[in-house]
Amino acid sequence: MATHHLHGAFIALVCVLCYHNSLNCGFVFDDISAIKENRDLRPHSSIKNVFLNDFWGTPMYKEQSHKSYRPLCVLTFRWNYLLHGLEPAGYHLVNVLLHTIVSLMYFRMCAMLLSETASFAAALLFAVHPIHTEAVTGVVGRAETLSSVFFLAAFIFYTKATRRKKSTGWRFLCLSMLFVATAMLCKEQGITITGVCAIYEIFVAQKVRWRFLCLSMLFVATAMLCKEQGITITGVCAIYEIFVAQKIRLGDIYHLARSMMSGKTFALPTGWWPHEASRRLAVLCVTTVALLFARLQIMGSQLPVFTRFDNPASVAVTPARQLSYNYLVSVNLWLLLFPCDLCCDWTMGTVPLVESFTDPRNLATLGAYSLIGVLVWVAFIENHRQKSAVVVMGLAFMILPFLPASNLFFPVGFVIAERVLYMPSMGFCILVGYGFHILSERWSRKMTWCCLGVLLLTHSIKTYNRNADWESEYSIFMSGLKVNQRNAKLFNNVGHALESEGRFEEALQFFHKAVSVQEDDVGAHINVGRTYNHLKMFKEAEQAYLKAKSLLPKAKPGESYQARIAPNHLNVFLNLANLISKNATRLEEADLLYRQAISMRSDYTQAYINRGDILIKLNRTKEAQEVYERALLYDSTNPDIYYNLGVVFLEQGKASQALAYLDKALEFDPEHEQALLNSAILLQELGRPELRKIARERLLKLLAKDETNERVHFNLGMLAMDDRNTDEAENWFRRAVHLKQDFRSALFNLALLLADDHRPLEAAPFLNQLVKYHPDHIKGLILLGDIYINNIKDLDAAENCYKRILQLDPINIQGLHNLCVVYVERGKLLQAQDCLSHAHELAPGEEYIGRHLQIVQTRINRLRQSPDGSREKEIAFADYDPQEFGGRAGRTLSSDSVDLLPSLGNSIVNSNSEEPNGQEGDLSKEHAEVPFGYDNKKKTVLPHQQLEPQAAPLPADDDPVFLESDNTNSPQSFAATVGDSIAHDSKHHRTDGSSSGNHAPTAVHRDDGVPSVKRADVSHPPSDGSLHHAHPAQQHLHRPKTIGQDLDDPSSGMS
Repeated sequence: MATHHLHGAFIALVCVLCYHNSLNCGFVFDDISAIKENRDLRPHSSIKNVFLNDFWGTPMYKEQSHKSYRPLCVLTFRWNYLLHGLEPAGYHLVNVLLHTIVSLMYFRMCAMLLSETASFAAALLFAVHPIHTEAVTGVVGRAETLSSVFFLAAFIFYTKATRRKKSTGWRFLCLSMLFVATAMLCKEQGITITGVCAIYEIFVAQKVRWRFLCLSMLFVATAMLCKEQGITITGVCAIYEIFVAQKIRLGDIYHLARSMMSGKTFALPTGWWPHEASRRLAVLCVTTVALLFARLQIMGSQLPVFTRFDNPASVAVTPARQLSYNYLVSVNLWLLLFPCDLCCDWTMGTVPLVESFTDPRNLATLGAYSLIGVLVWVAFIENHRQKSAVVVMGLAFMILPFLPASNLFFPVGFVIAERVLYMPSMGFCILVGYGFHILSERWSRKMTWCCLGVLLLTHSIKTYNRNADWESEYSIFMSGLKVNQRNAKLFNNVGHALESEGRFEEALQFFHKAVSVQEDDVGAHINVGRTYNHLKMFKEAEQAYLKAKSLLPKAKPGESYQARIAPNHLNVFLNLANLISKNATRLEEADLLYRQAISMRSDYTQAYINRGDILIKLNRTKEAQEVYERALLYDSTNPDIYYNLGVVFLEQGKASQALAYLDKALEFDPEHEQALLNSAILLQELGRPELRKIARERLLKLLAKDETNERVHFNLGMLAMDDRNTDEAENWFRRAVHLKQDFRSALFNLALLLADDHRPLEAAPFLNQLVKYHPDHIKGLILLGDIYINNIKDLDAAENCYKRILQLDPINIQGLHNLCVVYVERGKLLQAQDCLSHAHELAPGEEYIGRHLQIVQTRINRLRQSPDGSREKEIAFADYDPQEFGGRAGRTLSSDSVDLLPSLGNSIVNSNSEEPNGQEGDLSKEHAEVPFGYDNKKKTVLPHQQLEPQAAPLPADDDPVFLESDNTNSPQSFAATVGDSIAHDSKHHRTDGSSSGNHAPTAVHRDDGVPSVKRADVSHPPSDGSLHHAHPAQQHLHRPKTIGQDLDDPSSGMS
């Protein structure tokens, strides 16, 4: 026993040493869809969704669902997320621990069949085998390891149920079946353990202990909830029952069958209790049938839809399909024997079809089946029942868990997947361990151990080095290209990895290579189009999308188009529509494309979402509302749809209803960034202190997610202004400006705040920065001119500011009036007179302009009447250009206004200074700047209602729109759109140009300068293994989310 424990400790140590470097890896390939983009992992998502949706977060009833029902595995991901969010190391740590547990349980299981030494050798080989790197280092491989835990638990409890002589052992039998179900909830292969148990019952056990039998069946169900293969343990148990528990050989069954056919009798081995054995086998059969029936019901009695790129042989004709599938058996066996050329993706053209009997690869198929036949023959002729049972159990553990993924009975969504060999490798390692035992007995024990040591060492090094390939998307897909140049999906996914780093030219080369490798791959053409779009080569992008569209299968009369096209391929309509909608004259054309996509799939919610955006741009908001409401019929839990409805109601001026829908979006996704920001803005606009507290909490929540979001800092500053906390507001504004140097709203409001706080010299640099990036910012120019006159004493600079304003807006009264003041300051009274006359004509209702004009004209009359040629008179009439303001001559005023002249020298003292009662002299005090947000009577900065809009909505130049004195102080809508989508593979990202339904939409800023709605994302890496990442959304207010990004395909078949 001490030796057994020592061996177990060594196995655990080896597992940790081989896989500790996997903790440095990130989320790659299928991890993106299953972890980063799966909303079922988020705490705000109802726990029941884990049991209603597939492994990737897509409802099981949807056609685009992968139909991989593994809720227990998803639950463990959810626990990881609860503990440390999206930090990859924690997920990888759990995988390493699970692999260690499986290796230890496997060691214990082997000890039931082999000697201690042989079991130790088999367990060590299992622990270090390189074929397991995808299952252990890839986070989604947890479905394999977790299902294997319950797979082995079901088998171990089943063996306990067979050990009570003339007793069924119900407790262990029930536990075993429980674990079968649990394994199946982890991965579908878990159910195969029932077959293994049946074989064990007949050939080994023939004793029933019902307690353990029930436990075994419980674990069967549990394994199946981890992965579908978990159910195969029932077959393993059946084989164990026959060949181990009952100590029957294959030869015994053969002779029994012959005797029954000839009418003779044949005596089975002593100790056979058919009554107890049959009861246990009946439990295995009932459990298997019940679990398979439940599984079919959960799937809606439908198989998942896969494309021919995922599994080319599935659409091949006879005999190519059968020859190819059988050839794959030899390829999988070769990977177990010689795990050298490992690849993360074996779909598309990786394994060319075997199309005729003359193909030399048929020899490999013949060799693989011959090897299996030899092992069966050995078990058949073996005189020693225990040795025969070992071979039979090794074959059972190797073959039964492999059958669901073999394509031999039904097509699956891949050609070869290394991680599905995790369970079958158990049988392989049993056979190797048994072979090691035989060799050590017949040959030199030292030489045998030396050979085994070399094998284990080379496998360990290969495993350790292979882990490094899973560090990033780029490294894993490049490692695949070193092995396989015929898979377009690998080229696509390398392109996506480069694209995510902004290396578009390099990415385009890989996408073109993908097209050359697989010319009819829709996703590859979508990727080319998307990259052209990034490079602003819109004509080429449109051509690529049209090419992809032309590759879609054509509808046939009387045939459902929906059933003939992969759901992800419809994303080409969205990508093309997103591109042409950048041209405002082609919006109707884009709308037609969306309607075509909807006509092909009435539940295509992404098309509804994007069509709503187009309708808003066409000012058909009522129709947009109807489109979004229809989308809710198909996806009532999609927070983007509720967000977009909020945008529609904002467009319609229904703020309360808009806020209700934004809150509803947050109900389904409390971390929805656009809904958090815009609902905070609306709450702030209501002006109630208790609501401002909620707004602040939402903004701080956004800040915790992303401290670099300058608009969150800005709006926190606006909230501080509402609370009269100018110091805090200044701090938030400064942070916003630091994060974005050309942030219009933050620059102006910060300068305004500083100027009002009697720090105009501190405000000047921010104003200069503002007009540098935004030379058309009139309010900034007015405030800057005010500071130049009153504080810096630079009349030339002030004059340039006001003239710039008049170039932008020739009828701007504030700029014109302050330019007049500059002329007065310079003593150029004739220019000042014409300037004020022009201002008075533009604004005859402004009484102060008329009074100031009278002051200037009175002073001119006095100077003209002066007999001496004073310097003042020379300046007043020098350089006079009568055409500057249209040649207007000043009107002569009566001498009763002369009393107003003394105050002309100090026209612009401060843009905030109030005009003294009874004095008409300060020409510009009230109107020199009348800076927006200033109260000239109280000399204080007003709350945000008179400042800039807190929403900082973006105009076409990608900067916030300011709520100026036009009273447009309600939050503006902003669009969070998804740019071009990415073709990804496997639920993984994929190349077929679509995004799997399991991906949650992602928002990305549009580059077309048009505020748009938040579009649903199809910008996941397609199933070609491409990158799935969408860009961060812009924070403004209303506009719905749209699928602005081109869509790709993310998922491949069941694995």
